[in-house]
Amino acid sequence: MTAADGAEIYNPAPMRLGSHFILSQDGFLCGATHDYDDPAFPLLAYAMEFGAYGWVCARASVAPGVSMGEGAVLGLGSVATHTLEPWTVYAGSPAVRIKNRRRPPA
Repeated sequence: MTAADGAEIYNPAPMRLGSHFILSQDGFLCGATHDYDDPAFPLLAYAMEFGAYGWVCARASVAPGVSMGEGAVLGLGSVATHTLEPWTVYAGSPAVRIKNRRRPPA
């Protein structure tokens, strides 16, 4: 796993990062939020998984409870609000599937 300058990982619950996973500059993996329906705003923490060979590009964010499959890519400045499928490229806010990513030879 590689994390660039300014990358932030907030993981109050278990978070698994696969081999060769990259979190680029100012990328953010957010593992919790607050329950806005409760006046006390208790913390809601979520386990998350990030597959091997994935990449969260610069200034992109992954919302609480969202996981990324092996080889998934989240584009520059994007926000992932749902699980990203393996070997696909996503971009936008909220992130949408852009195209498939070629798998490396076995």
